[in-house]
Amino acid sequence: MEPTSYLFGEFDVAELSLWIFWLFFAGLIFYLRREDRREGYPLENDVTGQHEPLGGLLFTAQPKTFLLPHGHGTRTLPRADNRDTRPIAARRSAPSDGSPLEPTGNPLLDGVGPGSYAERPNYPDLTIDGHPRIVPLRVAPDFHVSPQDTDPRGLVVLGCDGLKGGTVTEVWVDRSEQLIRYLEVSTGSGFADRSVLLPMQMCIVDGGARAVKVRAITSAQFGQVPETASTEQITLLEEEKIVGYYGGGHLYATRDRQEPWL
Repeated sequence: MEPTSYLFGEFDVAELSLWIFWLFFAGLIFYLRREDRREGYPLENDVTGQHEPLGGLLFTAQPKTFLLPHGHGTRTLPRADNRDTRPIAARRSAPSDGSPLEPTGNPLLDGVGPGSYAERPNYPDLTIDGHPRIVPLRVAPDFHVSPQDTDPRGLVVLGCDGLKGGTVTEVWVDRSEQLIRYLEVSTGSGFADRSVLLPMQMCIVDGGARAVKVRAITSAQFGQVPETASTEQITLLEEEKIVGYYGGGHLYATRDRQEPWL
């Protein structure tokens, strides 16, 4: 008898392999769809504000406890009390589901729309050896600005209105990624004298013009950027608020940014 790949009838090894693959793939999708129902669940009804059921045994992952690094305890998800209970300083622009929210306060500070932020832990991100990850150069002597690049310290900071919002006084670096994360800006005269942080991704260092240009906010709005509690480190929550402030400026910094283009 000649050798054959058929197991029985017309069902061969190739078809068996294909069925095994499809069953594995279906199981993988089912597993992943359960696992992604952790952070942010249970869902909240957009109209009533009531919490939706978790989904039952088949559609919700079983609670899992995660061990946080550097002695920050544990976190178990999903859980019913994992909700953001902060009041929203905005109102619905229309009664239908999914209608955009209109800010009722200062959207740059109230965490609305593109200025929203998550309530992350109020402690600094740490390197693998447990030291604060993002720090100013004054406490990181092993880091320096490359001589091939423009040193931003001493440069004037211009808001989206082209006016001076402050002066760069220091550079904050990421010890793990070895890059610049923030510029420290002194608002100087014209505002309450404050030192605030400017995310490096939100600005352009123009060496030729000897200026740091920011499109996100106006010069006056540098006076309200959320500050850090420490002058030598920044917490995860503070990062959220600061980045959210500049992010919100792309829509809310000026009234014309909120109007239609056509």
